[in-house]
Amino acid sequence: MQHHIRIVDLLKADTIVLHLSATTKEEVLDELIAKLDEAGRLHSREEMKQAILAREALGSTGIGDGIAIPHAKTAAVKTPSIAFGFSKEGIDFDSLDQQKAHLFFMIAATADANQAHLETLALLSQMLMDESFRQQLMQAETKEQVLDIISRKEQDIHGETESVSDAPAGAGVKIVAVTACPTGIAHTYMAADALKKKADEMGISLKVETNGSGGVKNKLTAEDIAEAAAVIVAADKQVDMDRFAGKVVIEVPVAEGIRNAEALLKRALNRDGTVYSGEAAAGYQEKIEMAKAENKQKQPAFYKHLMNGVSNMLPFVVGGGIIIALSFMFGIKAADPNDPSFHPLAKALMDIGGGTAFGLMIPVLAGFIAKSIADRPAFAPGMVGGMLAASSGAGFLGGIIAGFLAGYTIAGLKRLFAGLPQSLEGIKPMLLYPLFGILITGFVMMYVVSEPVAAANAALGDWLKNMNQGNAVLLGMVLGAMMAFDMGGPVNKAAFTFGIAMIAEGNFAPHAAIMAAGMTPPLGLALATLLFKKKFTDEERQAGKTAWVLGASFITEGAIPFAAADPTRVIPSIMVGSAVAGGLSMLFGCTLPAPHGGLFVLPVVGNAVLYLVSILAGTVVTALMINLLKREAKEAAE
Repeated sequence: MQHHIRIVDLLKADTIVLHLSATTKEEVLDELIAKLDEAGRLHSREEMKQAILAREALGSTGIGDGIAIPHAKTAAVKTPSIAFGFSKEGIDFDSLDQQKAHLFFMIAATADANQAHLETLALLSQMLMDESFRQQLMQAETKEQVLDIISRKEQDIHGETESVSDAPAGAGVKIVAVTACPTGIAHTYMAADALKKKADEMGISLKVETNGSGGVKNKLTAEDIAEAAAVIVAADKQVDMDRFAGKVVIEVPVAEGIRNAEALLKRALNRDGTVYSGEAAAGYQEKIEMAKAENKQKQPAFYKHLMNGVSNMLPFVVGGGIIIALSFMFGIKAADPNDPSFHPLAKALMDIGGGTAFGLMIPVLAGFIAKSIADRPAFAPGMVGGMLAASSGAGFLGGIIAGFLAGYTIAGLKRLFAGLPQSLEGIKPMLLYPLFGILITGFVMMYVVSEPVAAANAALGDWLKNMNQGNAVLLGMVLGAMMAFDMGGPVNKAAFTFGIAMIAEGNFAPHAAIMAAGMTPPLGLALATLLFKKKFTDEERQAGKTAWVLGASFITEGAIPFAAADPTRVIPSIMVGSAVAGGLSMLFGCTLPAPHGGLFVLPVVGNAVLYLVSILAGTVVTALMINLLKREAKEAAE
């Protein structure tokens, strides 16, 4: 019998919080991370939070039924661990069923977590699908009771698993499924378990392949697929789809596998899906359908790959940008040895921030976009392509193109070299991928991409520098509205990355408008909670206090709790306020060389007084719009 690492080996009394003091999603994450850190399970609290937030950015881990399972597999974890927290009142965690979460399990896996640990964490996910188990946990009064409930449930599951282990895998398969999530720790196995349980209830023969952190398990065979009436793919990451050519395929996010297992199985029974046309499919029409299916798949993937590059680039942008801003404090031209205002320290700061940190910005962007597409072999070609984009003047846009070019080049090379003898497997990552990847990416960037993109960038820069006052105000208003539209989402990020690109080009006006507009939503809502108290619940008024700090720090996400509660009134209000702030900032000619920092980088803002006026005007307009559109809160009215 295989030895099991038990859940109670990972969850200890010193990582349990019986009564969470947190009232918001971020506070829950901070409290559980702090608990793990205090118990000596982490190398870095900050890196753990970054890893957790990166997973949350891909989709909330609040799966519904009062459960949230934030998780990460990262080098920030010293010892594989689980932290548990309970909130009787419940906390808004952006759950799939829009209900508050009460049970919180934070899974902390090491970057090299072994298979036994990963299977144990997957088991926890499966246990939480049992309603009676959840009820027992919610009624536990001591940490010892929590551990005892989990231990007994785990023993029951192991007993059940071992008693049926002799059953032939995949016997009589009629429907097959694949489940996968980006980290492959929790949602992968919860979706698989939900589908299997519901299939048993419906009398359906089902085989599920899981694509988790430990690799592919229960892999579907060619025979399994051939016998299946339909294929369910519940995944938030790329899986091997070509094997399903000619089969009816139902593609959904992994969360759908957890929440809507019965509906998915019914769709599969009714063959309510799309016939997948992969590379194995023949014929012109089938190839057209394949291209359509691939394009549909790549739309969300594009944003994921781009954000992987942007998130890894931001430390260089923020650190380098603030260092450049410090250089400007000695004088705008103080880093120039030929200028009368020259100061050696200003030049040193400019060399560090502008010459080095900003110099790495575009290569890092391209490298991590490429790595997101085709894993580690694509990183070097992406970096080289990014360097060529930066040195040729193709800039930020060129870096994005280089990243996708390198990523898909390596993906193509992997297919091309798939037929090589097994004896040559070892030289692929060390020789073939970097050699051909760098050559192809380099030549395409030099002779196809760089020159036209550099010309487009130059034209855009000239247009921005020479635009008249009316156009500048309009640009500021549009950028401002974009910052408020989804508060940290794709539209917000598009405006933010545009501002960064303009900083890199030496145009500091657009990003000043962007930061002013990004501060306005939380500040305007905080002001509204003070001036128009009847419009808000007591909980929202308390959140308004935090919003002051978040707004001042340029954290637009501080407005999300208000927008989530009343989106049709709050979002238009904050968009108008942010448009006012962005437009006024451009009208007043405000500039900002620092990419982040909110009011804390005010000393380096050009026309700082009028910049504050812009922010104040946007804040007041937001509050007035809220008062105009928002109804009185029931709690406040009572």
